[in-house]
Amino acid sequence: MSQKIFDPVFTETGASLEAFADFVAIVRHLRRDCPWDKVQTHESIKHLLIEEAYETVEAIDNEDWQNLKKELGDILLHVVFHSVIAAETDSFSLTEVIESETEKLIRRHPHVFGDTVVANVEEVLTNWETIKIREGEKKSAMEGVPRHLPSLLRAFRMQEKAAGVGFDFPVPKDAWTKVEEELGEFRELATSNAPLEEQEKELGDVLFSLINYARKVGINPENALSRTNDKFIRRFQGVEKALESDGISLVDATLEQMDAHWDAIKLAEKR
Repeated sequence: MSQKIFDPVFTETGASLEAFADFVAIVRHLRRDCPWDKVQTHESIKHLLIEEAYETVEAIDNEDWQNLKKELGDILLHVVFHSVIAAETDSFSLTEVIESETEKLIRRHPHVFGDTVVANVEEVLTNWETIKIREGEKKSAMEGVPRHLPSLLRAFRMQEKAAGVGFDFPVPKDAWTKVEEELGEFRELATSNAPLEEQEKELGDVLFSLINYARKVGINPENALSRTNDKFIRRFQGVEKALESDGISLVDATLEQMDAHWDAIKLAEKR
């Protein structure tokens, strides 16, 4: 990028640039001389990139900033490593990766680097999606949602993409009405002992509509369910410890005994 359109106050210092250059040089050196690094391919290490992404998210959830620093370094390693591998076959270079992303950030932020005026975050997101479609990068807004995302998160992102081009309930109340509608349809099938395949389809609609409502009111359902999962594990392990203190094996405990400890733990947490 020849013309610098950003505020000079954000320019990196020589020390930062040198640290980045040294990092890239180390990765290239490893690719040449390390028996493991030299035989890796995009395919062979793609699962590790997913693993590092999840570890990064876990560090954020735990508010473990020192570990987040480490995990972000691991993510950066994968970005550089994939770029170094690609450069060996002239597919693309690290410089091209950076330049391409830089140009995209500028294009998709006309309200910062251009004359476009936006009133709120929603308009920013709408502009982002419409710009991508107008650029021809995606034939469908849904193409930007990876199929390998966990289903709950994938539904959330699909709904965000659709909303970005105007396909959305005007207000949260309308989204909640849809939840009640889908829940009623599911209840009708469940109570009539309909085939499980039909119930599964309706349950999917219930979950999808509930995720959509959560999005409308500003709740990330992936985060909400993750916290509930952690809470369940914490409470259940508390039940296990309480039963052990009572001299009762988990496999021998009755439901009433487990429920009693569960309720006690739940009450203690609320206090």
